[in-house]
Amino acid sequence: MSTVIALVDDDRNILTSVSIALQAEGFITRVYSDSEAALKALTENPPDLAVLDVKMPRMDGMELLRRLREKSAIPVIFLTSKDDELDEALGLAMGADDYIAKPFSQRLLIARIRAVLRRAEMRATPVDEEGEAAEPAQIVRGRLAMDPARHRVTWGGKDVTLTVTEFMILEALAQRPGVVKSRNQLMDVAYQDDIYVDDRTIDSHIKRLRRKFRAVDEDFGAIETLYGVGYRFAEE
Repeated sequence: MSTVIALVDDDRNILTSVSIALQAEGFITRVYSDSEAALKALTENPPDLAVLDVKMPRMDGMELLRRLREKSAIPVIFLTSKDDELDEALGLAMGADDYIAKPFSQRLLIARIRAVLRRAEMRATPVDEEGEAAEPAQIVRGRLAMDPARHRVTWGGKDVTLTVTEFMILEALAQRPGVVKSRNQLMDVAYQDDIYVDDRTIDSHIKRLRRKFRAVDEDFGAIETLYGVGYRFAEE
């Protein structure tokens, strides 16, 4: 069965262009230019994932997400017209899964959508050989603790809120401390599709990861850069 993506944006040009791009990739799309009508549709007939614009009249994306989360846990990606870290932090805290700033590459958005869908599938509790519920193993590396089943990260006991893509990159690094991961390897982890992503995209994710960890520990230095090679996680 095809995956259904709901698009909510008051810009009809964006709705049309993104919808066409998604349909070309095999997705079914539902588009909404009115957030109140979208809320009713998303709760009564949930899609597999929703892409919500933050800046909308009448009811903005933040309020739409807040009301949606009262009834639904569908994955959500936010779109915003500017790279506003306050909006990002608030949106993620409210239950958004990822965040992308306008203007954006449609192929990058598609890659993010697929990454979020994969993470949502992984969050579904697997079943072991005896039919008992099992959860992905937690990762503990010094002060870092990662819980893939709950998409939770802490550093020294303090929560660090990450997007799905950031989580997957950090997870790849933390799984094998000391082992260098090239940008191409991290792109494969984060996107896993035949979609071109510029090297600078990975560098940007690493910068944002460091910034988020330094917000709870100004001396954070566990993600190391090996210039011309890649990145590694340095366990204490």
